[in-house]
Amino acid sequence: MKISTRVASVTTLAALLLPLAACGGDSTGDAGEGSGPAAGGGGAEATACEPSNGEVNLTFFSWVPGIEGVVDIWNEQNPDVQVEVQTGPNGNSGTYQNFFNQLEAGNPPDLGQIEFDALPNFRVQDGLTDIAGCEGVMDAQDQFVEWTWTQVQLGEEDAVYAIPQDTGPMAMFYREDLFTEAGIEVPTTWEEYAAAAEQVRENDGYITNFSTSDINQFAGLVWQAGGSWFGTEGESWQVRLDSEESVQVADYWDGLVQEDLVSTLPPWTTEWDNAYNTGQAWTWISAVWGANSIMSGAPDTEGAWRVAPMPTWDGEVAAGNWGGSTTAVFNGTEHPHEAAQFALWLKTSEEAHTALIEAANLYPATTAGQQLPALAEGVPFYGDQPIYEVFTEAGATVPTEWTWGPTMTQVYNDVADGFSAAVSGDGGLADALTAAQDSTTTALEAQGIPVGE
Repeated sequence: MKISTRVASVTTLAALLLPLAACGGDSTGDAGEGSGPAAGGGGAEATACEPSNGEVNLTFFSWVPGIEGVVDIWNEQNPDVQVEVQTGPNGNSGTYQNFFNQLEAGNPPDLGQIEFDALPNFRVQDGLTDIAGCEGVMDAQDQFVEWTWTQVQLGEEDAVYAIPQDTGPMAMFYREDLFTEAGIEVPTTWEEYAAAAEQVRENDGYITNFSTSDINQFAGLVWQAGGSWFGTEGESWQVRLDSEESVQVADYWDGLVQEDLVSTLPPWTTEWDNAYNTGQAWTWISAVWGANSIMSGAPDTEGAWRVAPMPTWDGEVAAGNWGGSTTAVFNGTEHPHEAAQFALWLKTSEEAHTALIEAANLYPATTAGQQLPALAEGVPFYGDQPIYEVFTEAGATVPTEWTWGPTMTQVYNDVADGFSAAVSGDGGLADALTAAQDSTTTALEAQGIPVGE
């Protein structure tokens, strides 16, 4: 499989990000003029990371369900370093903007949950502490799935801006009962998937629902194909939204949409849930966390679902990634050593992993965490299939070469607008990517971010 971009290739992102820190961020959290903190060295050197004297109190913001109980374990074991949990909506539902506001005001929490795709935005605004110099951080690298560690280094070989929390390797959820009843083979390639879509439609169903608004799923499909939407060359960003791989994926799904072989319901709605609960939708190409979404949204289908690897393009096994978060230490913390130690414990210890799995079915970013007994058991909703084995194998095949850009909110909005227009008959999905390519380039250049050809 052809890989087009390497995260740490050519030059470090630091060379591109440091001049931009003074630009600040707009209301979406992307880089923009006027509302971010001024640059202050921005992690060119790792933070001096010495233990604090006396008792330490840290604040940690997360939206993981049940996170308070997990932190209670730490607090009981570490009476001199107490962590206060703050909770709220997920990042793009207001938390990221709150973080940016707090950074500007000089009062962010010590630690916060940040998704992989949002890290560059915070790096641009000099909002993250480089914790590479903190005890145990660099030594932890080998514990994590390879691509997750490159994401938190942001292209800087000797820097670490967060500790990976969870990942979103993708696979195919499918209704085994419906496929068996209709005599349709479970597809293993995208060519077979399209053929199966025609057969499913003949049985009054849709093989899946194509989302025009949750662009992270589409990004995961491009990721699987070996593409990368951003890269670096020299001192410039490369924007590749309309790359060969992106267009390949877009044209494929455009064909399914135009032939009425997939539905286009808005995701995360009652209508969307009902399509899966009633057997109108037969598969979902989704991440490991999708298991909970189906269980909660389609309760009448218990026992009917199974999980298989996502279809491949050329027979070479590869999976995309959709989602995943980190725990970052914010710039301005007075206790980087203690914050880093808490983050390491939360993301690497067996007891923390087990508690997070039990509380929120969080899929760890460490290889050892993915082998825990809590993930080895069969899941009753999925016919007692040990589904996490499929996702563990998928995670090992996610290409490591993917770069997120510094204005992802703008990218998501522009692509979503174009996709919505396309399914309504105004152009195609590839046209939407081309338009987003142009608008993203314009947005970066307007903020003084160098963009190469």
